[in-house]
Amino acid sequence: MTADNNHIHFKILDQIARDLSGDVNFPTCLDAAVLIRNTLRDPLADLAKVVQVVGVEPLISSKLLRIANSVVYNPSGWPITDLGTAIGRLGFEVVRTTSLAVAMDQMLKSRHLAFEHIGHKAWEHSLEVAAIARVLARRLGRVNPDEAMLAGLVHDIGVFYLLFRAAEFPEYRADEAALFELLRGWHESIGEGLLHLLGLPEEIAKAISEHDHLSDVGTPCSIRDVLYFANLLAGGDQDWLPSDVTPEQLAAREADRERYAEFVAEAEADIQELRATLSA
Repeated sequence: MTADNNHIHFKILDQIARDLSGDVNFPTCLDAAVLIRNTLRDPLADLAKVVQVVGVEPLISSKLLRIANSVVYNPSGWPITDLGTAIGRLGFEVVRTTSLAVAMDQMLKSRHLAFEHIGHKAWEHSLEVAAIARVLARRLGRVNPDEAMLAGLVHDIGVFYLLFRAAEFPEYRADEAALFELLRGWHESIGEGLLHLLGLPEEIAKAISEHDHLSDVGTPCSIRDVLYFANLLAGGDQDWLPSDVTPEQLAAREADRERYAEFVAEAEADIQELRATLSA
């Protein structure tokens, strides 16, 4: 890490630290996701309250209506036009997942045109991990499939947020190597901090912070285990991961991939479904 890179990294990480402490406003889309998540955590929140909060953010509202009118949730084809009916049909878990998906998608589109290729790759990878995690959880029967899918969807949220903030710094636009150095060094810890702020369960936040670390897992029985294997099966060796992996570690990861390789083909339909419903 060069002295110049150290300096620019310090500037952006200082800004993000203030973000996470609440001193700086988040992007509107992430603010909305936080508000929705906090509302859903309230045991006294009813459907009317959730509809009121969701209705403030038109992108999330329109996405929920689109999902509610999909064949999966509305096989009759009778149009659903009001948000209350849509949320009542989908359930609060889908509302939470969708609000986060919209927030991540909008962070990528709002500023980082110079990083579009990285953002697109991260988004496609997240969709694939989410779908494979849902299939793994469904087949293994030890983890809630919806929670596994949510963990997969947000496992690289730190990458999304760093790209969003890095777009403000010309130094990163001119030096992709410095950008990847930033992503490799801090995307996991910043992602964990964001998920704590968003109020996601501790089990999911902890799984995110360790999903790129080699694990000795006999039978996957937790969200962390499922996310680890889903990330491997989706092709976990991304550009924002450390490259100093030993041959022994590579061999161990490949052996882990082979254990559940047949689930990748099974997840293809889930991947297409997620891409259709969550992608803008």
